[in-house]
Amino acid sequence: QQKIVMKVNMSSQKSRTKALKIVASANGVSFVGLEGEEKDKLVVIGDVDAVKLTNSLRKKVGHTDIISLAEDKPN
Repeated sequence: QQKIVMKVNMSSQKSRTKALKIVASANGVSFVGLEGEEKDKLVVIGDVDAVKLTNSLRKKVGHTDIISLAEDKPN
């Protein structure tokens, strides 16, 4: 499992919902959440291809950058 934090250009609630739906429908995702002061960072946990996810978000939502990619250690 890995934890991916991405900064997505989400200006409205509609684009946030769209981004969350895209990520949630991807195979291997076990958790999706928003963080950051402007709720512009998407946190994804699961066995997922970060590059494919980023590309589909870029196509459907807008500019997307991967901020961090790390192993998610269970507590």
